Amino acid sequence: MMETKTINPKILYYGNPVVLLTTVNEDGTTNISPISSSWALDHFLVIGLGTTGKAYENLQRSGECVLNIPSPDLWQRVERLAACTGKEIVPSEKAAYGYVSVKDKFHTAGLTRKISSVVSAEAIAECALQIEAEVRHIREPDYMEGIAIIEVEAVAIHAHESIIKERQHIDPSKWSPLIYNFRHYFGLGKELGKTARA
Repeated sequence: MMETKTINPKILYYGNPVVLLTTVNEDGTTNISPISSSWALDHFLVIGLGTTGKAYENLQRSGECVLNIPSPDLWQRVERLAACTGKEIVPSEKAAYGYVSVKDKFHTAGLTRKISSVVSAEAIAECALQIEAEVRHIREPDYMEGIAIIEVEAVAIHAHESIIKERQHIDPSKWSPLIYNFRHYFGLGKELGKTARA
């Protein structure tokens, strides 16, 4: 049996798939927010967001989004968005880490817009899996200051044909998501790079 040791990390985070969350701005343009706190059960998904970001503001107003799941080969494009915010005035806590305001994140990351079939937010064409969703519930727990828990329901799911098997399923031998684990990007069992974010 392996020996264990009690640890006390600054934050409990053991890694999750990266999501490029697209939401609709007030002027109808689409914002992209890289997140890595999400999980799914059936056609419902739960995401965690900071309450000072543009994505949270947009979700409260519009109630819809697209969860774009990038593959490992997109990690450098995801990283280009790491220090970007869609807010015109950068929140002070983000400014302290060197964040900058960026209106066109598609251009910044070198990603392609794709019109969604149900929601107004655009999807990201390069992402092999795109989940259009509508907000069902938003909570801001008292015990987690500055964090919101958002429950959404998938209303349309799109996948690149190259990763589909038996017409309705994702083939895990042909595709796996980009994983963000302790500030490092991983995919297909190997480390791809580290974030420059503090």
